[in-house]
Amino acid sequence: MAIDPVTLAVIQNGLRQIASEMDLVHEKTSFSPVISEAFDRSNGIYHRETGEVIAQGEMGLPIFVGVMQFTTQAVIERRHDLEPGDIIIVNDPYLGGTHLMDVKMVKPFYYRGKLWCYLSNTGHWPDTGGMVPGGFATKATEIQQEGLRIPPVKLYRRGEIVQDIVDMILTNIRVPEERIGDIKAQVGALTVGERRLTELLDRYGADTVEDAIGELKARSEQQMRAYIAGVPDGTYTFSSFIDSDGIVNEPLEIALDMTVSGDEIHFDLSRSSPPCKGPLNGVWGATQSAVYVAIKHIFPDVPINSGCFAPLKIAKPTGTFLVAEYPRPVAGCASEVAQRVMEAVFGAMGEAIPERMFAAPAGTSGNFSLGGYDPGEDRSYIMYFFSGGGYGGWWETDGLTNGCSTVGISKTQPVEILEQHYPLVFEEYALREGSSGAGRHRGGYGISYRIRLLRGTAMASFLMDHGREGPPGLMGGVAGATNELIVSQNGTTSIPEHISKGEGYELRPGDWVQVRTPGGGGYGEAMERDPLLVRRDIERGYITASEARHWYPPATAAE
Repeated sequence: MAIDPVTLAVIQNGLRQIASEMDLVHEKTSFSPVISEAFDRSNGIYHRETGEVIAQGEMGLPIFVGVMQFTTQAVIERRHDLEPGDIIIVNDPYLGGTHLMDVKMVKPFYYRGKLWCYLSNTGHWPDTGGMVPGGFATKATEIQQEGLRIPPVKLYRRGEIVQDIVDMILTNIRVPEERIGDIKAQVGALTVGERRLTELLDRYGADTVEDAIGELKARSEQQMRAYIAGVPDGTYTFSSFIDSDGIVNEPLEIALDMTVSGDEIHFDLSRSSPPCKGPLNGVWGATQSAVYVAIKHIFPDVPINSGCFAPLKIAKPTGTFLVAEYPRPVAGCASEVAQRVMEAVFGAMGEAIPERMFAAPAGTSGNFSLGGYDPGEDRSYIMYFFSGGGYGGWWETDGLTNGCSTVGISKTQPVEILEQHYPLVFEEYALREGSSGAGRHRGGYGISYRIRLLRGTAMASFLMDHGREGPPGLMGGVAGATNELIVSQNGTTSIPEHISKGEGYELRPGDWVQVRTPGGGGYGEAMERDPLLVRRDIERGYITASEARHWYPPATAAE
């Protein structure tokens, strides 16, 4: 059935709008600031037979595009007893998930008595139990130490909540009164999606919408293949490195051999490091999704659905730390390992089409968890905080300053909100001067912040990266500054043994944590930078005159 272009565009935007409205409901009704303020969540529509993504909300984290697809597929494979009104809850990383804190819900959507699709969403819960508040246990050596692992079970059965499941979950996590609010927010988002999708199908007809979805998938694949065909054939190699796994203080290598052949790209990660002891193993779903999101960064105007991923052929690198198997710990898989996978893809593409690429971004979420008791409010709390960093310079201009992690479109939670929720104060929150990688087009700047505990006691844990080496430059550009982490306890400052990772830091009133995030890599030789831009950066306080003379001697020779 041929669909006229206007109807096709209206249905495309209608599907996207449904998922975006689900995002908005999820955001506005969640109790956790990391969801309501930082947007660490996503909602989407998935195919009833294949589980493939049909549409995702514009305000959802991109890394969940592939991940929720794989989660939905796992539910389809394992649950053959679904009925109208059922909702499945799952966070098992080995079943198409990420880390335990990303809790998924999958709801079969029925239209006129027939299964039509699945509505799925993800929300980052600040805690799911485990050995440290927040779940980022950098010393974990097995999944059980990271928190509660939930297989695909029914949270709702025929529209009625299964209280036994809710009780089991809330009994095993910290601050349960906050988690029940997040549970209801996810359920509410699915309910709104069900209502809006019914209205769309009533208006245009199920057959017409079905045909439109097929056409949109084919066009997305066609557009992606056209872009890939413009990349020179060949094999391009690049390696990125993780500081350590939190247990063994040695880097982990992500080695990518990327082969472009016609209108397809083949990704081989089999030379990467073997499985590690600590929580920096990557699950297969997150590894695949990282490749998808990296390519979407490079070709951003290809519409999101399963068609745009069809030309991307990813060989499963069994035997490496990028395919975690039970009981390997995986807390850092989505926020850190996935970003190193993306960095490897960016680097390989930088070899293939440097004139159309960008230098590496900060590439770390800067995961900082703080859990404790607030005597002033007489309650326990858990704060999960992530921060931005610099993006790489690119062929046209300088990189973005304080951009979000490359796996998401999240934003840092407002410090005013955090100071209202938790017994702490931000003594500094500023642009990190001098952190950009020098180049013809310099990288963006990271940030520097300091948090001081005001009352009570708290336990801090950190899972960050790029502490050994900064984000690499491109075309002769200089790497951005490395991540820096300092903890002050009772007047004594220290740096974690693993530089960017650590746990078990007990904080008392007056103790503080200082974090300086990486800047983006530079693009092109620094010698080629416009002297006027160098002078502007000095005048704005981005770099000092001495730093300018070091990196841009031609531009400062007259001074």
